[in-house]
Amino acid sequence: MTPVLTLQVAERVDEADGVAGLILTDPQGLPLPEWTPGAHVDVHLDRPGRPGIVRQYSLCGDPADRSRYRIAVLLEPQGEGSAHIHQSVRPGQLVRVSPPRNHFAFEPAERVVFVAGGIGITPLLPMLHAAEAAGTDWHLHYAGREPGTMAFGESLARFGERVTVYASSRGERMAVPAIVAEAGRAPIYACGPARLLDALEQAAGQDTDLRVERFENANEVTLETDHEFEVHLELTGTTLTVKPGETILEKVVEAGVPAPSSCRGGTCGTCETFVLEGEPDHRDAVLNAKEREESEVMMICVSRCKGKRLVLEL
Repeated sequence: MTPVLTLQVAERVDEADGVAGLILTDPQGLPLPEWTPGAHVDVHLDRPGRPGIVRQYSLCGDPADRSRYRIAVLLEPQGEGSAHIHQSVRPGQLVRVSPPRNHFAFEPAERVVFVAGGIGITPLLPMLHAAEAAGTDWHLHYAGREPGTMAFGESLARFGERVTVYASSRGERMAVPAIVAEAGRAPIYACGPARLLDALEQAAGQDTDLRVERFENANEVTLETDHEFEVHLELTGTTLTVKPGETILEKVVEAGVPAPSSCRGGTCGTCETFVLEGEPDHRDAVLNAKEREESEVMMICVSRCKGKRLVLEL
């Protein structure tokens, strides 16, 4: 099982209207596990009568500062996790947090374009600072409803013309095709709502280096009409049958085999598992096109088998 850290809320700040920022530290003052721009953590929330809620939040602080983690949480009225944090989590409280994981790693390049929508700015913020430190020619396109709801406005203002803000309340719209065309072969790092990321993918050409992180899985995950297949777990010697309506992860857990998981919706990457044989049917929102083609790993919470048998390193 993935280890869990017990951290303390050292500070809570309002990053924008409806966005709560939390500074998390070790209660004993110990250094926290290292992380790199693009990483996220699982926050375990135990609400009265609803224990075991786990939500993923991007780290948006300074990776060089191992004394603290910084996250920003957008209040979503229908979201149990965000509502609990906004209503109940205060300085001094202890929270359980997973060590950081990164499926959206930043790679410095000569030129980089960043595209953020709303709270999608959070994983990109440390990337901006890394790009600035590396002397990269970069630009951020940041869209939101109105300036008051867009987190980290003051931090971004110091970058001047490197940042373009689009507020829909002022009638400003991000011209996605133009941004993609102007980027050329420069990598584009993007995070935000599905409609923004879908527009970027639609505008992307064969030579576009588009790297996205999604907060929700747009892929088809309905299982009832899928076919039955077999999964052999190489390390334990167990063979399982996965029927329509079942997931690989569910069957693995039922068999008593340890398998870390979190979102169970194909967005966080916690359940990433090595594929030894067979052809996965990838349905996650974590792997990029190249990784899907290579099929060295799969997310067993949602992905399935295109054929009749998979062999996994479990």
